[in-house]
Amino acid sequence: MISVKVKSYLKDQEWWFEDASDVYLQALHRLGVGIDTEFSDFFLHAEDGPTFNSKGKEIYHVCWWAINSNYELDISRTHEVLKLPDEMLPLDSFDGEHGYFYSKLDCKVYEYALSSAPAGVVVNIKSWDDFNSFLEFFFDIA
Repeated sequence: MISVKVKSYLKDQEWWFEDASDVYLQALHRLGVGIDTEFSDFFLHAEDGPTFNSKGKEIYHVCWWAINSNYELDISRTHEVLKLPDEMLPLDSFDGEHGYFYSKLDCKVYEYALSSAPAGVVVNIKSWDDFNSFLEFFFDIA
């Protein structure tokens, strides 16, 4: 589940809610995400609108996007255009040919970018072994 350090940060920002939304739970089921993951724990209890912003970057509130947008189209476009595996969920809009993706298979977060040589090839820049580690990086939690 979400680490004490991350949860404390989210509470300090007034982004943590103890009660989980049934609608968000259903969205996670539709996306095929395990409920007992850090990913699900975060998106069931943390909210600051449709996105979270930090260090000039933005990630989706995945449940909000799954309910209120064409997120499933984003997912299929990601798989088709970027040739990423089906288990990868986009965490952002891949602006600037760069983005974060969550793997439903291994529960890791990957940072991908389009390479310049050879042009258009997607390369893995970095990865985080768990969602808590990614959140600590993204929100700059020391």
